[in-house]
Amino acid sequence: MTAVAETSTPQASVPLKLSLALGSGTVLQALNSSMIAVAIVPIATYFGSSSGTAWVISALYIATAVTAPAAGRLGSILGAKRVYLAGLGLIAAGSILGSLAPSLGWLIAARILLGIGTATQYPNAMTVIREYADRHRAQTRSAIATLTICAQSVVALGPTLGGLLVGTLGWQSIMWVNLPFVVVTAVWVFFAAPSDSALPDRAGAAALFKSLDPLGITLFLALTTSTMLFLLSLAEHAKWYLVPSTALFAFLFVWWERRTTSAFIDVRAIARNRALSMTLGRTLLTYTAFYCIFFGLPQWLQVARGMSPISAGLFMLPVAAVGIFATMSASRVYGKFGARITLLIGTAALAVGGILIAFVESSSTPLVALLLIAAILGIPNGFNNMGNQNLINSVTTSADVGTAIGLYRTIQYIGANLAAVVIELTMRGTIDDAGLHRTGGTIAVIGIALLVGVVFSRTLRSR
Repeated sequence: MTAVAETSTPQASVPLKLSLALGSGTVLQALNSSMIAVAIVPIATYFGSSSGTAWVISALYIATAVTAPAAGRLGSILGAKRVYLAGLGLIAAGSILGSLAPSLGWLIAARILLGIGTATQYPNAMTVIREYADRHRAQTRSAIATLTICAQSVVALGPTLGGLLVGTLGWQSIMWVNLPFVVVTAVWVFFAAPSDSALPDRAGAAALFKSLDPLGITLFLALTTSTMLFLLSLAEHAKWYLVPSTALFAFLFVWWERRTTSAFIDVRAIARNRALSMTLGRTLLTYTAFYCIFFGLPQWLQVARGMSPISAGLFMLPVAAVGIFATMSASRVYGKFGARITLLIGTAALAVGGILIAFVESSSTPLVALLLIAAILGIPNGFNNMGNQNLINSVTTSADVGTAIGLYRTIQYIGANLAAVVIELTMRGTIDDAGLHRTGGTIAVIGIALLVGVVFSRTLRSR
């Protein structure tokens, strides 16, 4: 993953029809990871028990975290368009299985299929865009902004859409609603995206399998699964016995990836590429704070403010709306001033939002003030996403950008599970104003730490 950048002045942008087509598929990951939040109670009622329902949420996160880098790597070998379309097929299969699931176990299996399918979209969309830009000397900022809006900013729309679907059509509706998206996206991408190169012949099949680094993928699967299982356990009864196994898998994974000639994730290159490693570390903290907001606020609104799930979902609309506007604004700021200024705005807004939650927001706060705070919380979503994702695009080659973005998505969902732990620890079993203030304080500390890091970062200053 050698550092490269757009060194010449591009003559055009990636066509909007291409980025919109690719972005339409990335919407599915955002919606499926967030609509489920309002469906858990009806699912538990339908199957007669709440035991195991947490895995309905976690199964998708784990599957996505593990699959995203592998999907990016597979796309660079077999063709990003092919892998993107194959992922849509898995989403359709998972949606049908989930809507007809006879038991909770089958529903969890369907969510795993959904996680694998949705994990293929974003890394391979980035690869298609980067390859197009390299061939046509086009700039990628506007295309990345489109993908960011589709893949991340619409997350906040999930609870609203999910609440409406579950309230009117039952929990199964959040599964089959994927099918029209799949059909439209598949047709759109098939005609809008450039064709991939020819598949390897039989003689190259063995070399292809070896280049995928199956042992590296297996060790990465074991490491990611063990890590996420441990993080999930912290919210209830910590499974400390997973720590030694996680450390062992981490050692074996790094050892093998440094040793093999066809590494799944080139850990040596990441270590050498300081800009990439710093961006991935910053992403972990950023998403931990983001999901503290995304998971914490709706729960507090329902319990402490007495809102219905639909009302709480509607309350998140300002986060989404401002996030979309902030993403478009951040694209222009990045193009004019670069990553450092973009991230300064994003991290400063995150710190301010955390401070407002910690010291202003309470059960007696007027609704208008709450909506204003929600709007402010949409600013860091757009600016931090655009700053970090453009950085990853500029410091990796077109062959490696899919894997790097896959890692970005993996870290995003590790951050989501860290946020669940943070919320559990700060709320201390009771969702009230005091717990919300502690959560807000944690968000503020993360925002301030990120802000200081951006201010004093030599890597960002040099860029």
